[in-house]
Amino acid sequence: MRLAALIPVSLAAFLAAAPVWPQAPKAAPAAAQTVDSVRQAARADKRGLVEKNMQLTADEAKHFWPLYDEYQTRLDKIVDRQNRAVLDYINGESTMTDANAKRIAREVLDSDAEEQKLRSRYLGKMANVLPAKKAVRYLQIENKLRTLQRYDIAERITLVR
Repeated sequence: MRLAALIPVSLAAFLAAAPVWPQAPKAAPAAAQTVDSVRQAARADKRGLVEKNMQLTADEAKHFWPLYDEYQTRLDKIVDRQNRAVLDYINGESTMTDANAKRIAREVLDSDAEEQKLRSRYLGKMANVLPAKKAVRYLQIENKLRTLQRYDIAERITLVR
């Protein structure tokens, strides 16, 4: 069977199976409070939050923290770039042209790709100085914190009109 013929069949199978997937339960008030407390802790002392959750030995810490600081410095530059794109959108929202929308979208996609490359590069560096599980744990912590930051931004921005 040719690939072109497989696509509609695969899409139909996917759409037919979609209702079978369980729906995520609504967040309970306790879960919302937990998310808010993590958000507040990250804003107040991100490094302390990471330290508490990493449970590093003295030797691991000696190697981890310089990489952490280096990663954060590089991540801050990317986040600044992402924030500039968001501000460009907010400032030009009422007069948004197609060309400007494309430019902003490209800037967001490029900075997201740059962040992904950074994450991948530093996971490798972390795995060289930490047990793999702890390197992945840091990636998870960072991912959760970035997801909260992205959600906070997305919640406040209206859709392009």
